[in-house]
Amino acid sequence: MKAVFWAALVLSAATSIAQSQPSQPAATGEAAQAATVSPDQLAGIQHAFEQRFPGIQAEAVRPTPFDGLYEVQVGLDLVYTDAQAQFVLQGSLIDARARRDLTAERLEALQQVAFDSLPLHDAIKQVKGSGAREVAVFEDPNCGYCKQLHKTLESIDDITVYTFLYPILSPDSRTRSRNIWCADQPAQVWRDWMVHGKQPAVAECETPLQSNLALGRKLNVQGTPALFFADGSRINGAMPLAVLQEKFDTLTP
Repeated sequence: MKAVFWAALVLSAATSIAQSQPSQPAATGEAAQAATVSPDQLAGIQHAFEQRFPGIQAEAVRPTPFDGLYEVQVGLDLVYTDAQAQFVLQGSLIDARARRDLTAERLEALQQVAFDSLPLHDAIKQVKGSGAREVAVFEDPNCGYCKQLHKTLESIDDITVYTFLYPILSPDSRTRSRNIWCADQPAQVWRDWMVHGKQPAVAECETPLQSNLALGRKLNVQGTPALFFADGSRINGAMPLAVLQEKFDTLTP
């Protein structure tokens, strides 16, 4: 019975996220608690949490609308604790009155990345048509879903794709990434490999692969493809053509 009630509550909250804007009462409650908690208090909760769990670094601690409950960010994950870090809760925090999944909203916000902050000079650039719609993608050359994505992209006009080579899947991923990056025309060699299966020739040069791996870890890229759009949103995994086209259409000025 409890499981059925909780599932219904989460489903209701998820539906409301898609259909409505946050309600004012919940936002007011959150602001009220935030006003009563000082930065020193939040730092103290963070210290207590890290003392309680050695080796785990809390990126940030923030108040929630629930008085006495605090959001702890660990990487791009969230848990909740009290002021003394005596109790820890993992799961969704639901605003039952407003039917909002507050945890899902916060996770979506944490996943956002300012597109202009990405080091695009370390990516392979492919332009089609006007190139007005931009996307950055972390990809492994041995990723089947990445190859599927590129075949889908063949049907979309006026895009610029920045590919961060992200060799994580197999031992030869790094070698193949190097050969592609160091080619005379890396964009063409990359497309030939991903779309047509044409093996890249051996090539040697300095590559940004190590910095790409560090960037991916910072952004919590755990698999490929991982797509970052100009509006700051991200999607993990390949998408059907209709879904991808709809996403790009929302980004069209």
